[in-house]
Amino acid sequence: MKTKIILISATLSALVVFDSCKSKESAYKAAYEAAKQKEVETVDEVVPVEKPQSFSMDRIQKEKVTVLEGAIKQYNVVIGSFSIKTNAVKEKERREKDGYMVSLAQNSNGMYRVIIASFDDKASAAAERDRIKDKYYPEYKDAWILDNN
Repeated sequence: MKTKIILISATLSALVVFDSCKSKESAYKAAYEAAKQKEVETVDEVVPVEKPQSFSMDRIQKEKVTVLEGAIKQYNVVIGSFSIKTNAVKEKERREKDGYMVSLAQNSNGMYRVIIASFDDKASAAAERDRIKDKYYPEYKDAWILDNN
């Protein structure tokens, strides 16, 4: 009988010890609520996207292209380069909905160039490239000039 009492006492003591070691649901809930509050504070914080002050970097690439749709001059503002024609056509159609006369050309490597504007002089092309970059930032931040020489 004494052995039974010792065994039951040891079992109850072990249960009390192990029960006191586990975390309480209230502690988890408090930590969760604190994290949620911090997340809400972070979401409410608006971080503006900074536009570069000037896009005047002269990225001009000389390459001979074959015009597939539209017409081009010597200096052309390229807003997209695609290896798949379907993707180039979709991009062309998107900008045509905005009223642009977009041309489609292909270089000797098989890349399709989506050209949003075409000019006889480099300065006009650079000004239009910068205007497009500013208007559609950050979508066309990598627009460049193709010299179809």
